Amino acid sequence: MKAFLSLLFLTPSLLLAELSVPHFFSDHMVLQRERPATIWGKATPGAEIKITFKNQSATIQTGADGKWRTQIQTGPADATGATLTITNGTDKIQIADVLVGEVWFASGQSNMFYTMNRSPEYAGLIAESNHPALRMFNAPLVTAAENQDDIEGIWQTTTPETTPGFSAVAFFFARKLHLELGIPVGVIKSAWGGKPVETFTSREALNTLPATKALVDATLKDAASYDQAKADTAYATKLEQWKTTMAAAKGKSPEERKRLPKKPDAPKPPLLTEGKPGVLFASMIHPFAGYTMRGAIWYQGEGNAKAGAVPYDQTLPLMINDWRKRWNDEFSFYYVQLASYHAPSTAPGTPDSWALTQDRMRLVLNTTPKTGMAITNDVGEANDIHPKNKKDPGERLARWALAKDYGQNLTYSGPLFRTSQTRDKAIRVTFDQCGTGLKSSDGSPLKRFEIAGSDKTWHWADAKIDGTDSVLVSSPQVPQPAAVRYAWAANPEGANLVNSEGLPTSVFRTDDWDDVEIKVDTTATKAAEERRALGVEIRAIAAERAKHDKKSPEYQALNKQFQELMTKFKQGALPKKP
Repeated sequence: MKAFLSLLFLTPSLLLAELSVPHFFSDHMVLQRERPATIWGKATPGAEIKITFKNQSATIQTGADGKWRTQIQTGPADATGATLTITNGTDKIQIADVLVGEVWFASGQSNMFYTMNRSPEYAGLIAESNHPALRMFNAPLVTAAENQDDIEGIWQTTTPETTPGFSAVAFFFARKLHLELGIPVGVIKSAWGGKPVETFTSREALNTLPATKALVDATLKDAASYDQAKADTAYATKLEQWKTTMAAAKGKSPEERKRLPKKPDAPKPPLLTEGKPGVLFASMIHPFAGYTMRGAIWYQGEGNAKAGAVPYDQTLPLMINDWRKRWNDEFSFYYVQLASYHAPSTAPGTPDSWALTQDRMRLVLNTTPKTGMAITNDVGEANDIHPKNKKDPGERLARWALAKDYGQNLTYSGPLFRTSQTRDKAIRVTFDQCGTGLKSSDGSPLKRFEIAGSDKTWHWADAKIDGTDSVLVSSPQVPQPAAVRYAWAANPEGANLVNSEGLPTSVFRTDDWDDVEIKVDTTATKAAEERRALGVEIRAIAAERAKHDKKSPEYQALNKQFQELMTKFKQGALPKKP
């Protein structure tokens, strides 16, 4: 009887379910041209939904869960705003000023999130930006433990008032397409700074690769044992310590204040913490899955360019294929190769996780169909992980789209390694994407080529352009060369091989030796992480113990727990460095 009454009371709310669609189906949106555009939403279970757009219409019945999804033909590009109407009996949604053109999805970390107003040199361009048919949807920064169906945000046209808040890379990408093609372009931007590729990938996909499954398992284990009260207590302790440190720092010099700790972040459950595996996929990618589009652009990798990370030529294709499966569409996917960063290296053969990640990005071109890469080792800044030049990365991404998606005949990339062959005492390296021929960007001899023999000892090499698409690499110190590398450094200052369009050559190596990355003692790292977590727990117990009288049973119980953990903490102390 109770179950029946519960159902009886629930039924009216189901019957009165309001017709709704996600926020990105809203005024000023752009629909993909010349393809059926997928539209979806919610209403009363079993209701008939009718969609009309221009002279097209579609009808669908909602499922038992009230959800519905259908498609409607969009026709050719159209910069004249039209109304898309969705009805359910007397319930009606009208979406105004809908354009038809090209739609792209933009995601990644901080260099995709980076907005136009952060580069002072774009002030003049911002003031002149008035493109009614160039539009962007900016997703907010949110987290979720489970896959979401909606996310807030609005579509905005390009004006001097809105452009400052647009992703700079996405803006320059879309602007070039808009001006070259002469049709509307819409971009959905959903990015969050400082986060690894694994957080933008579903946990279901991550579980298919052993190395990323280990990350998921660790997160789920942390989530199962997470105690909000303990975390809050530990946070309060750390916050007080931070306040004390900051108060004591008043009056110190700016140089001394640079070394002060940052304010601790308030604790969150692991499955609501940005950066954890699958979290941003659930909150900021999944809501858009299915939105009909031409492709995606991606600027990320900084969060994965570290020793011991799961190889990026595994994790990026994993994410790309995950997204394509969710969209049920083999859409184009173009990404920015990491820009130069850190102080320039001066010795050949220097292990470098940044260069290794750049090269692994290059390898994705050969393993994952319909991908492209904007090479940017000429636009980085040694002391800033966020280069102010976002025009070149955005427009270089657009070159790939113009060639691959829109049929333009152009050199769409900087030179990409093709083959290598030992010849006499030199190695001939050939390249794709040379345009009408290779050249030195500054007219001086080619730099940043390295060469080694079978002893794996690297030397700076002599490199000379030979023909339109090849370079001869040699060194008198290496009479029997075995391998060549180019621009193998986080900041390959002096690298100057370009094609006829002035586009830079990607980092590459012809070897597969294991001397490219700084070795990490993962056992010691894991032990240190466990000890830090134990320290947090000890501080939380100490803070709770301090609230009680020393003679009370509560104090005695907490003190026993404290002593046991302290013994464990001391036993796990890392050996002192000599």
